[in-house]
Amino acid sequence: MIPFVVTGGILMAVAVMAYGQGGVPPEGTWMATLWNFGSTALNLMVPVLSAYIAASIADRAGICPGFVGGMISISVGAGFLGGIVTGLLGGIVCYYLKKIKVPKALSSIMPIMIIPIVGSLVTMGFMQYVLGAPIAGIMDGMTKVMEHLGNGNKVILGAVCGLLAGFDFGGPFNKVAYTFGVATVSAGVYTYAGPMAVTMTAPPLGCALAAFLAKKKFTQEEREAAKSAVAMGCVGITEGAIPFAANDPLRVIPSTMIGSAVGGAVGYLFNITNPVAWSGLIMIPVLGNPIGFLVSLAIAVGVTAGLMILLKKDITEEAAGTDEGDLDIDLSFE
Repeated sequence: MIPFVVTGGILMAVAVMAYGQGGVPPEGTWMATLWNFGSTALNLMVPVLSAYIAASIADRAGICPGFVGGMISISVGAGFLGGIVTGLLGGIVCYYLKKIKVPKALSSIMPIMIIPIVGSLVTMGFMQYVLGAPIAGIMDGMTKVMEHLGNGNKVILGAVCGLLAGFDFGGPFNKVAYTFGVATVSAGVYTYAGPMAVTMTAPPLGCALAAFLAKKKFTQEEREAAKSAVAMGCVGITEGAIPFAANDPLRVIPSTMIGSAVGGAVGYLFNITNPVAWSGLIMIPVLGNPIGFLVSLAIAVGVTAGLMILLKKDITEEAAGTDEGDLDIDLSFE
């Protein structure tokens, strides 16, 4: 998954920096074309993640159900968390389909026709008809909560914004926070989009800082991904945190949620304003109280990195723990 995140994120970052005004470049420009190229690569991230989770369980038979399940996950707005679910489901279904004894006449078509079709139908159907509606309902409820808080305690609103932004990095919960920001900017209210810029920027930068400071707790791939996460965080692409969360969600996601929540709350205390519904360090020239933004971001990044370093074990310790059975979670079914 990481090459798709890096390729897509960097291309989008270059497009935003070349545009120089924050946000998505206007259609009809070469910058918009570059943005679309990057967006295409980034959108393949979830299907690829899902496909290779399924393949790790069921070998090649799981690739098709995992990939199409990931595509459905995008279409229903379930994001990369939905991709993890479809990968696991597609892999498990295909693994047990491979165990079914069939006549020799059918054995040759099982791996190329029957297993992919049945596995794909089960995986896509589950995401479309079981998870799709609940996710839509949750998003609607979250939006209403945000609207209610918008007229009440703004510090709580900033914290809620951070919890959503730090949860799924461009997924449905993150989109609730961002969509609310777009709506407020469109209405001429800029006090929400300022703290939102902190919460959207902090997760990739916090993950990167943790990887730089505690190298023994991160794989070589994650340390390389940290360099790209810095670039993506600077231009407001929260997806830069996904490679870290995909590898260790139970430790990374709580860290990014708490860090972003603290940053969002502090951002409201500093009364940061943002006339453009975008985030990242590139927004500093247009922000109201840029010093407050930098302080809030530094706090959010520090909290995120600190929690990750505290919660994560050294890679060698984790491997030893797995060998001893302490963390023996075997998804290969072998």
